[in-house]
Amino acid sequence: MSASDLSGPGSSGPTRAIVLHPDITSDRDRREAGAALAEAVALAAALPDIEVVGAERVRLPKAQPGLLFGTGKIEELKTRIKEAEAELILIDGPVSPVQQRNLEKEWGVKLLDRTGLILEIFADRARTREGVLQVELAALSYQRTRLVRAWTHLERQRGGLGFVGGPGETQIEADRRAIDEAVTRIRRQLAKVVKTRALHRAARKKVPYPVVALVGYTNAGKSTLFNRLTGAEVMAKDMLFATLDPTMRAVELPDGSEVIMSDTVGFISDLPTQLVAAFRATLEEVLDADLILHVRDVAHAETEEQAEDVAAILADLGVTQSTPMIEVWNKIDLLDEERRGELTVAAGRRDDVFAISAITGQGVDTLLAAVSERLAPPRFRAELDLAFFDGRKRAWLFDQGVVETERQTETGWHLSVFWTARQQKAFRSA
Repeated sequence: MSASDLSGPGSSGPTRAIVLHPDITSDRDRREAGAALAEAVALAAALPDIEVVGAERVRLPKAQPGLLFGTGKIEELKTRIKEAEAELILIDGPVSPVQQRNLEKEWGVKLLDRTGLILEIFADRARTREGVLQVELAALSYQRTRLVRAWTHLERQRGGLGFVGGPGETQIEADRRAIDEAVTRIRRQLAKVVKTRALHRAARKKVPYPVVALVGYTNAGKSTLFNRLTGAEVMAKDMLFATLDPTMRAVELPDGSEVIMSDTVGFISDLPTQLVAAFRATLEEVLDADLILHVRDVAHAETEEQAEDVAAILADLGVTQSTPMIEVWNKIDLLDEERRGELTVAAGRRDDVFAISAITGQGVDTLLAAVSERLAPPRFRAELDLAFFDGRKRAWLFDQGVVETERQTETGWHLSVFWTARQQKAFRSA
């Protein structure tokens, strides 16, 4: 996305934005305002060509139906917007179409709510054909009731949706039939892509490799851990939604077995329902996983709340208690020595929690050993007699670590082995 797309016509440089977090005191389920505002600022920073020139928590007894804020606060904010020369207001929360139109008229600037901002970020990050189509479908669902932006972005071959600016930004597009036609076209294209991916998944199931899915709140360090485990070079930055499209790689475990590791999109609180629906197909990798690694940023002040958000989204996707899960307490390198020691001891008391640092590698070997143990197929004992000329087979058995006892006979060796059905099959075909 270029600067000219984000800024208005004739302007240059990044779009100057102010982030507002409505702290509605009547909402009993509201998040801690300071942490919520910090996350909203981080979301804004995740979008290229946005310069955050102000951020403010706005206390409200309740949301006003037409303008969200009271008239006095609107005038106060209007003055602040002019002083900061802001061109964009980002509201950390839901804004109705009526509120959006009224506030844009009052302040003379563009406005995005939390859903619109996350959609814009996803559009900028999507790289695969499926990801692009899913974001466009979610965006159409979101914008259908608003009809205050042009739909020229559907023809563009670049990231971004055009909510912030771009061609035709002042044109009011009121033809819902055009939107519905676009939805039909995208769904048709998406169905083909999803069918192809389903065939790929079916082919993978024929290969006896279990799937391990990394899930977690955005910026918890999933991609950093994925890169360390797989040697891949997935984008990993201290940024919300640094990666979007799922990536899969083979990983060899300490016991010599292999698994397919899948890195998925990060979750976030109040994830737009349009995106949960649109990305359900992509996140089916999680549903099909043999083991889920829930990566948590334990250095974050709201790590418990983030874990609850992830659990809620997993439940919404249909992940049940039957799928084994390991909690990975990541970023212990960012904690002071006392706190790091406390968490390491606490994790050591449980067999489903491991404290690690994906950056330094601390605890990663122990985690991999646990993954091996969780995914280990059933083993059984067998007795084998090998002739002296079967030295290669004997060496293979020792290399696999399956030999329990061995004694030499007149014609060769008698061995007691403890192995899996897969190892037995490989031995017989060797």
